[in-house]
Amino acid sequence: MPATAPILSPRQPPEDDMQALTAEQYARLQQLARAWERRHLKAAKAEARYNPRLGVDALCFQPHALEEGREVLIGALITPLSLSLILVPVRDEPPAAPETRQRVSLPSGDYPFCPLALEDQPGLWACELLDDLSDVGSLQEGSRLAQQLMERVMTASG
Repeated sequence: MPATAPILSPRQPPEDDMQALTAEQYARLQQLARAWERRHLKAAKAEARYNPRLGVDALCFQPHALEEGREVLIGALITPLSLSLILVPVRDEPPAAPETRQRVSLPSGDYPFCPLALEDQPGLWACELLDDLSDVGSLQEGSRLAQQLMERVMTASG
């Protein structure tokens, strides 16, 4: 049975306290996308759901504080296969065991995350939202889809 981490709830800062990403954070997100390509792109091309119109990009990331005080960046990773929510620790963290799971409470509900192992990217967590993007027609359409999903995830439902 996989180890389970506790449900983590966000501490939402007031709207005017939201911070822009730093140049270093943007660089790290680009490194994340390139690390995914190095690790998964060759195998992805062999899958029936592979979409050659899409690339790999880290989109719509924003700083976010989890309930236990851990600071992360949360955003979307779009690939030619899928669209996932990604948690990137602000401070380096050791990688979690592959069987570990954690539920993160976001404004729209609780989401199950599992570790994402990528070269030189320790401490990443992923929650796949869409597992087939074969019908997405362009990079721009993929970016809009990522933005819409992030808006839904980060907005309270009801």
